Amino acid sequence: MADANPNPSTPPASGSGASKPPRPRNPVFKMMGLPALPRKLPSRNWLIFWAVSSSIAGAIIYDKREKNRATAKWRRAVAPLSKELLPNSSQLPRKLTVYLEAPPGDGLRTAQDHFIEYVKPILAASGLDWEFVQGRQQGDVRAAVAEKIRRSRKATERPGEELPQTDEAIVEQQRKKIGLPEYEGIKGDIVIGRHTWKEYVRGLHEGWLGPLDAPPLPVVETLEDKPEPETPSTEGEGDKKPEDKKPEEEEKKDKDKRPPQPRPHNSPDDYPSAALPASIPAEFSPSTPIAFPHRLGFRHTFVRLGRFLTRRHLADDIGREVAAVCFAAARDWREVDGQYEQQLVLKQEEDDWPKFVWKDEPEPVDEAEKAKKAAEPPKEKIWASPLVVDSRIVERMRRFEIQPEDEARAQKIVVPEAEIEGWIKRSLRSLYHWGASSFASKPTGPNVGNLDDD
Repeated sequence: MADANPNPSTPPASGSGASKPPRPRNPVFKMMGLPALPRKLPSRNWLIFWAVSSSIAGAIIYDKREKNRATAKWRRAVAPLSKELLPNSSQLPRKLTVYLEAPPGDGLRTAQDHFIEYVKPILAASGLDWEFVQGRQQGDVRAAVAEKIRRSRKATERPGEELPQTDEAIVEQQRKKIGLPEYEGIKGDIVIGRHTWKEYVRGLHEGWLGPLDAPPLPVVETLEDKPEPETPSTEGEGDKKPEDKKPEEEEKKDKDKRPPQPRPHNSPDDYPSAALPASIPAEFSPSTPIAFPHRLGFRHTFVRLGRFLTRRHLADDIGREVAAVCFAAARDWREVDGQYEQQLVLKQEEDDWPKFVWKDEPEPVDEAEKAKKAAEPPKEKIWASPLVVDSRIVERMRRFEIQPEDEARAQKIVVPEAEIEGWIKRSLRSLYHWGASSFASKPTGPNVGNLDDD
């Protein structure tokens, strides 16, 4: 039987059963043993997918590198402050106060992460010390600022009065006993977020314009205050008396319970009629508000994505503000369009707050709850209220601002590429240096020992 194609060099005739000749491979790929290039490009959908994915990944990587570069720039700008020596060994270093509070609709952890990511690297590089004042609910920062001012006023206006013992008071007493002098330079406050800033300013006004003692609560008779009818005693009939001691779980619960928030000693309506105390200083310790953009909700996804891809600008702005605090250069707050600068700073952050911040609390339905609410003073809504200020207070406030020469010096700083690169590139660079050092350390000649030895 004869072959269908006696001449192997002649290709078979085209037809339904005929196969196409194999595509010739590129000589370079054939020599390297690699497969031939694909006959066609990927489909349109795959091209769109890889283009979008690559663009998003590239934007995230670029923004993260530039964010690290901005933070490293300001970290290097304040690093010389950590090498400055104290006048004497018993002198305390400069100490800042950082005010943090949970943003509206979220927890305190979010504010702590914001501080760790943007503020802490610059403060740590400067060598300065700082302490926290943290609030978990609305009004905590206001109460802390006002109480701190009232304690200082009582020490001056009521020197014989015994103040409640706190951790700070105990530390101050020990320092006075050993003769450790306080730091006499500029300290400063860092306030993170518009919501914290409104409480900070409210606390300043309450502490300096409010009374030292809290106003009395209104007396309202409730159902719990009415005497209960007497019941005949059943002692001796086999019934046991309840134990006087609480169970261990209830005692532990009462111990772990946070103390109640001190109520305000005055309101913004009382500012004009209040008199300034004699112990008020001519200038307060400078302060600076730090931006804290924080928006929640699924419908704000694109806004949050845009902010996530431009964090380098936020890192540069925050780094500049924190560096100004470290350099301790301050100025007076200004007036803008008939308003004080303290009222307008970070005002755009209020647009990010959830709607429930601006709504009033629902009225209780139960009669007992209504009576209990009437007996307590209404809780002040600082976030939703306009920022009311008194000229006697705001004119004593100072704001940190970086000097032009410090700004110019920071712009000239060149951050090494190895300091901001990602994990993959850093690992490859470390692997290359390890291989190069290992190769350079090996002898190039034969290992025959020391030829000079006999």
